[in-house]
This record gives sequence, C-alpha cells and structure tokens, in this order.
Amino acid sequence: MASEEIVRFFIEEGKEHLNTLENGLLDLQATVRDPEQINELFRAAHSVKGGAAMLGFSSIQKVAHRLEDYFKILKDNPVGVDRKLESLFLKGTDALKELLELLQGPFGLRPEDAERVMGDVEPIFAQLQSYLNQLAEGDAPTAAAGAVASYLELDEEGLPSNFTDRVLEMLRQMLQVFKQAESDATRQKLSSFCQHLQEIGSSSTSWKTLVETVDRAICNTHNPYRILAPVSIVELRQASERLDGDPDVEITPSKSLQYLTEMESGAWTDYVLVRTDPKAIAQSIGPAMDKPKLLKLAKLLYKAAQA
Repeated sequence: MASEEIVRFFIEEGKEHLNTLENGLLDLQATVRDPEQINELFRAAHSVKGGAAMLGFSSIQKVAHRLEDYFKILKDNPVGVDRKLESLFLKGTDALKELLELLQGPFGLRPEDAERVMGDVEPIFAQLQSYLNQLAEGDAPTAAAGAVASYLELDEEGLPSNFTDRVLEMLRQMLQVFKQAESDATRQKLSSFCQHLQEIGSSSTSWKTLVETVDRAICNTHNPYRILAPVSIVELRQASERLDGDPDVEITPSKSLQYLTEMESGAWTDYVLVRTDPKAIAQSIGPAMDKPKLLKLAKLLYKAAQA
C-alpha cells in the first residue's frame, strides 16, 4: 500500500498535468500545429500513467494510457481537428479528473467508483478511436490508419518505440525527488521509479541489471542524495540512449555505481566522487583535503604523468 505522503504527491502532480491537458485541449487545433505543445500533452498523460502504475491505481493508469496513445497519434500523424475531436478528448480528460478527485476524497478511490467511471468512459474512448481512424484514413489511408492500430497496441516486442522519451520523463521525476529531504519515504518513491524503469525496458536483460544496481544504491541509506543523483541519473540516461541506438547492446553498471551499492556507514568521510574532467576533479578534491594532502597528491599525479 502506497504511503499517504506519496499519494498526496501523486495527486498534486496529477492536478498539474490535468491542467496542462485541459488547457491544451481547449484549442486542440492550435495545439496540434505546435509540436512542443502536443508533446507537452503527451508527456502529461504519460506522467500520470507512470505514477498511477507505480502506485497501483489501475483505473487512472488505463485512462491516462489511452489518452497518451491518442496524443501519440496526433504527435506523429497530425490529422484535421474539429469540435467533435476536441469534445471527445475533453470527455476522456473529464474521466481522469473525476478519478483524481475521488482519490483525493474522504473515501479514496473505491473499486465500485472506479468501475463506474471506467464504464462511462470506455464508450467515449471507442468513439474517439473510431473517429481518429476516420480522420487518419481521410488524410493518409495506409500510413496513418496503420499507425493508429500500431500505437494502440499495449503489448510490444522488444523496447518500446518511445523508450528513451519514457526513460527521460521518469528521470526528470526522479530528479525532483532527489531534490527533496532524504527520508525512507523518498527512498521508497525512488525505488518505485526504478521498478517502473525496469518494466519500460523489460526486454533488455542488461538494462534490468543496471536499474537493479541503481535501486540497490538508492536503498543503501549510507549514500546521500547529492552523490546518488548525478551518478544514477547520468548512467541511466546514457544507457537509454545507447539502447535506443542498438537494442542489443550490452549495458554494464560502472564501478562507481557498483561501489555505491556497497558503501558502509561513515564511508563518505573518506571518499569523494569526481568526474573525469580535470577541472571538475580539482573543484571536488580541493575542499575535501588540507594543504599537505593536496601537495602530496600533486606530487603523485606528477609522477604518474611522467611514467
């Protein structure tokens, strides 16, 4: 069961994403013409879907997932927008709004309420899918209509076509949590993000191994967020980009990340984490050492350079 704090966080974020959806749909014709705006709607629906999946709110996840799929169609295969299309999208968003309001209410999101909302919105989504098919067939009978069917497939073989985009969105959310105070609740939320990242790339064994390593480093309470954040975020981002270029590439956790899984209490009084950039090394090591140690290090580095 998700903690109350995490659920509150999800609801507040959900409201912000819902506001983004409603604003974009009020003039969908203009939104579709602006790639960044339609991307924003897609990301908003995707974020709600990911959070709901992580917390086990399946009805919210399903509604957000359907909206995400339809925004993906508009993003990749722009069609003519009219009032009917706007109205259908808004009705779908209204269902998402109702589910979030029920979740925030005194009784929470009860199964019978979720079932009622889903029963009401499914016919609307059926109309929306059918209408998108009609519009797509009118613009490009083969390519666009085929795209509608392929984007609405929930089960994919291999990595999803939008794998990197989904990972980056999840990493942005993780970064916001890393900026919060360290606590059991925030570590639990970060660990839940890792579980979802594994699901996104479940077809890649090396990706799952990398994410598991990140999760172990996060769960090691001896690691402060100031150390965890740059290592885990950068490593996951770079790995996702490599996999996007070659889904079969082998991803190996770095030694730095592996060390983080084994850190013991008080270890960070003796260690400092640095990037391989010389200037960054100097900026990191300088404040951590007194003058005699810095001079000794300089001599050792000089000898190493001469070898």
